[in-house]
Amino acid sequence: MAGGNAIRGSRVGAGPMGEAERGEVAARVFVSYYCANNHETRPSFAEEPGLVIPEFWDCPRCGFPAGQDKDNPPQPPKVEPYKTHLAYVKERRSDTDGAAILDEALGSLRDRGLIK
Repeated sequence: MAGGNAIRGSRVGAGPMGEAERGEVAARVFVSYYCANNHETRPSFAEEPGLVIPEFWDCPRCGFPAGQDKDNPPQPPKVEPYKTHLAYVKERRSDTDGAAILDEALGSLRDRGLIK
């Protein structure tokens, strides 16, 4: 157990409580942001000259972008599914091109005697 001189309920390095000891709190500006899921976020910004409030803010609940217009929030970004190598090849080539390339490759393998 600790020595008998410790004050109960305090910790080492604890300072006095109260705003007078910590200094003045900066004036704050609260801005409401709304996401597509109707979540409201109200971050605060220190009010100072030249303050630039961001147009968009990430919603901490769903991660979607949030804007200041409650009736018209920004739409969530479109998520593209993972594409395989074959899907990218099919975007560049038509089925007839693919069949021609396959026939050429099979002909080359037949000429070398690797397949019958």
